[in-house]
Amino acid sequence: MRYAPTLLAGLLAGGAAQAQEVTVKPSADVRLRYEHVDQDGLAERADALTLRVRPGVTLTSGEWSALVEGEAVLALIEDYNSGTNGRIAYPLVVDPANLELNRAQIRYAGKGFGVTAGRQRIELAEQRFVGSAGWRQSEQTFDAVRVQIGKPMGLSADISYAWSDRTVNGRNGTGGRPQAIGGDNVFALLSYGTKAGTLTGFAYLVDQDAAVVQGFRLSSQTWGVRFSGSAPIGKDAKLGYTASWARQSDYHRNPNDYSADYWLGELSLSARGFTAAAGYEVLGAEKGVALTSVQTPLASYFRFNGWAGKFGATPPNGLRDLYTSGGYGWKKVLGVDAITLTAVYHRFDSDRLDQHYGDELDLLAAVKLGRATLSARYAHYDADRFATDTDKAWLQLDWAL
Repeated sequence: MRYAPTLLAGLLAGGAAQAQEVTVKPSADVRLRYEHVDQDGLAERADALTLRVRPGVTLTSGEWSALVEGEAVLALIEDYNSGTNGRIAYPLVVDPANLELNRAQIRYAGKGFGVTAGRQRIELAEQRFVGSAGWRQSEQTFDAVRVQIGKPMGLSADISYAWSDRTVNGRNGTGGRPQAIGGDNVFALLSYGTKAGTLTGFAYLVDQDAAVVQGFRLSSQTWGVRFSGSAPIGKDAKLGYTASWARQSDYHRNPNDYSADYWLGELSLSARGFTAAAGYEVLGAEKGVALTSVQTPLASYFRFNGWAGKFGATPPNGLRDLYTSGGYGWKKVLGVDAITLTAVYHRFDSDRLDQHYGDELDLLAAVKLGRATLSARYAHYDADRFATDTDKAWLQLDWAL
């Protein structure tokens, strides 16, 4: 990928010469975040003040486009363990200082057909198995080729081949937290969309082909089905529903021999500013051996199983997450565009041996004004038989062009 900017510029220049019309669209994504972590069992409390800037430019000519985007992360206050800075007395906050090429891609988008090649963001379904880890200051991207055929209604296919996972660890990543992990990854979704929802069959073949990363034990194949949709249930009210099942087993060079089931059921309701949801997610375990439960190393972790981040790696005995959430949002109030309040509760248990891991409460308040969003979050994990009591608090300012 070191030659990607030159390649993109050359290809686009050729396209511009033929089409004689190129639009140039600059982009910028800026995030300033303060995070505080108080975790039992560690000598220090973490304080992380980080600034993330992503400048980019997209050039478009007809059905062709090229995107180049950089990423810089500054650690303004570095009283935390980034995973690569050696400060192991502090709690982990995986936002290391970083400077790298985030995306460099060429895309063709025709009628009912699209192909993207290069370093790119891939977010599939709800990002449970493959996502961008967008909460982290350094994004997870992929060196990949992705083909998308069809439209949301009717039959469609989405197939990606990725030969490198560009992790959230940044350019200084090393050892078990490398900058990138090579492998022959294949992500395939075949969907049929209707007014009631979309039925999707999926296969995620994850090849973590680096011995230093858990001795290849995160390589897996996951085959499953998912249905998700929504329906009106009255004036200004909508019911959402999602159900999913999958079977995961070892893949490629993984020395473990295992298979485990994944289940998800969720209902949501929105009505005149109110939102509510309840769900039950199961990451199954076969025999209680480490890394033989359902693992999702390419997921956008922050979206699942609590903001305190206790379950990035599924415990050997699996995980059952019973959760509920509620919130309310106001638009055009108090001189701002929107105000949102949200609360989420999780009860965490094992999939086998009937262990209660702990409970978590997550709270969010956000205010949006123009291109800027100011948010405050809090997470409290109350441990029972897994991990330790942890409190996390965030104050964040986002601005995007």
